[in-house]
Amino acid sequence: MSVSAPSCPAPAGYAEAEAFHAERVDLAVAFRWSARLKWNEAVANHFSLAVNESGSKFLMNPNQRHFSLLRASDMLLIDAEDPATLQRNDAPDPTAWGLHGAVHRNCPNARCALHIHSKYATVLACLEDSSMPPIDQNTAAFYNRVVVDSHYGGLALESEGERCSRLFSDPRKKVMVMGNHGVLVIGDSVADAFNRLYYFERAAETLVTAYMTGRPLRYLSDEIAEKTARELEDYPGSEQRHFDDCREILDREEPDYRD
Repeated sequence: MSVSAPSCPAPAGYAEAEAFHAERVDLAVAFRWSARLKWNEAVANHFSLAVNESGSKFLMNPNQRHFSLLRASDMLLIDAEDPATLQRNDAPDPTAWGLHGAVHRNCPNARCALHIHSKYATVLACLEDSSMPPIDQNTAAFYNRVVVDSHYGGLALESEGERCSRLFSDPRKKVMVMGNHGVLVIGDSVADAFNRLYYFERAAETLVTAYMTGRPLRYLSDEIAEKTARELEDYPGSEQRHFDDCREILDREEPDYRD
């Protein structure tokens, strides 16, 4: 007669650590690809993804870890409603908690939040006029769809994070140019937010480069800019295809991101 091995209870926290695996993998893709695009700033900046219905629980990168090294299993599971978060043994960066905790408490439409100091978005954030005028198709994609915060108050600790999170009051505006700081992009998924961030950085590069010429710019009309923005919003499936192809390349070249 065969004797079955005794069952062993899972260690505390095991189920939680194993949960949301697909979401962890998605975040790892975003980090690895951002590093390839040189968007990372040393071991700073953070991405997060809500994983429960209310949006209060979210995954985020650990404190001070380079984007190019991050794996799915490295993602922290954070509760935006837990005031003791910074007392955890694996506590996140205080500025990550301040900004992303506030976003996931106050912005239920922000399932994913990506904050970086990418080169051209940050240059735009340093200009007296940090708006994104429509001078080409990519810049037109953000026509009347960007929040410009012109009241930088220091590191994004809790009070600054709360202030910034409350600027996402218009559901059409999913990009925040954080004046004198960087950029914060939100979306319905990692693919949605990552694609938006990619195109915003490209649009900022075009705009800043055009400014550098010192030549007069050719602006699109309000009517055409709005039409273009709507057409791009309705364009089917491009954000997911973009993200899936990034994932496929990583599967071939850096498969450890899934670990």
